[in-house]
Order: sequence, then C-alpha cells, then structure tokens
Amino acid sequence: MRLKFIFIAFFIYGGSLSAQTDSNDNKPKKEDFSDDWANISKYQNENELIGLPKNGEKRVVFLGSSIFEFWKQKDPEYFNSHSYVDRGISGQISSQLLIRFRQDVINLKPKAVIILAGSNDLAGSKGHVNNETILNNIKSMADLARKNHIKVILCKYLPVYEYPWNKALKGAANQIISLNEAIMAYAKENSFTILDYFTPLVDERNGQKAEFTTDGVHPNLAGYKVMEVVTDEAIRKTIGK
Repeated sequence: MRLKFIFIAFFIYGGSLSAQTDSNDNKPKKEDFSDDWANISKYQNENELIGLPKNGEKRVVFLGSSIFEFWKQKDPEYFNSHSYVDRGISGQISSQLLIRFRQDVINLKPKAVIILAGSNDLAGSKGHVNNETILNNIKSMADLARKNHIKVILCKYLPVYEYPWNKALKGAANQIISLNEAIMAYAKENSFTILDYFTPLVDERNGQKAEFTTDGVHPNLAGYKVMEVVTDEAIRKTIGK
C-alpha cells in the first residue's frame, strides 16, 4: 500500500513538472542584447527600411549622441524635408559611435557624414578619457568614411559650461574648447569641412545662451533652428545641394 502511494505521488509530481516545463518552453524568449554595447540594434530595422539612396539623392547621415537624437524629436520636419538621416543615440561616447559606423553610416551609402562626438566622453559618463582618445576615434571614423568615398564634416561641439548630471566635474567649458581646437586642427590638416555649432550658441561664460537650451547642454527648438542654418551651409559647402 505504501509503495503504491509513493508511485502515485511521483506520477503526479512528474506530470506537474512536465506541464511547467512545457509551459515555460512555449513562452517566447526575450532576445538578449547585453552584448550590444554600442546599441547597433537600435536603428537596424530603420536602416533596412530606408534602403540605398535613389539616383541623384544626396544623403547625409548625422552621427552622434543625444544632441542629434533629440533634434529629430523636436524638429522632425527638418529631417523629413531633406535627405538627412538622424543616427543619434543618447549617452553614447565616441568609441560607441565608431562601432556603429559601418551599419549606421557606411551601409547607408551617404554622400556625407556629420560627426558630433566627445561631450559624453568628457562628461565622465563612461570612464576616463582625454582629447587624444576622442580624437583617435574621430580619426578612425574619418578614415572609414574616406575609404568608402563619404565626405567628412566634423563638428565643433556645442558650448557647455557644466553638466547638470555631473556638477562635480570642473572646467567643462575649457575642456570643450580644447577638444574643439584639436578637432579643428585635424580637420584643417585633412581638408574636412568644419561645422561650427559652438560660435552661434556660446554666451559670455563659454556656456550655451539661455534662450537656446533646455539644460545648458541640450538645445531647445530655437537652438536647433540656429544649428539648422549652419548645418545647411556646411552641407552645401561639402556636397552642394
């Protein structure tokens, strides 16, 4: 009798375990993107949808971090009315932009790429870097672009007096100025177009003018409108329009 009871209990437990396993197996597994440090998956579907440029299309890719990502959110018409492709991802540092360069720039076959890099590196968002590290990543992106017959437009970064999320960081304004000087020197040596976002937005403290920014780092719509004027000028200078 005891043996019979044990057998029945085991049978019930085994059936329950089997049902639980089957139930778990039927659940769709969420894809693990923990290895995608540069978030190349973010624009994968969009890149497939837009395809290659049409005949005569002068496509320009904007590669950067939150400044570019928020731009399309605040003024989508600017990108929709041009052959401009926004590939900004908030918080990214220059090494992440470099990893994304093949998928989000080269494979889209643009006439030109606008590279805006360095602020998150300097802000201490991820580790410790200096101008040389940032510039080396920019150089690698520029080399890849040139090898693939893509015109290079390098940006003087927007002025930043301090980062609201890292107020302990001192001298942000001077760091941005120093980085911009290094980028300008490199662009001049290689005959790349410089896109100056610093000069039209800067105030007397070497931060952003209050009327053009939401937090001292990111532009508001008025700030983006100012950036659109100098961006269009740089693109005309580089590839015509």
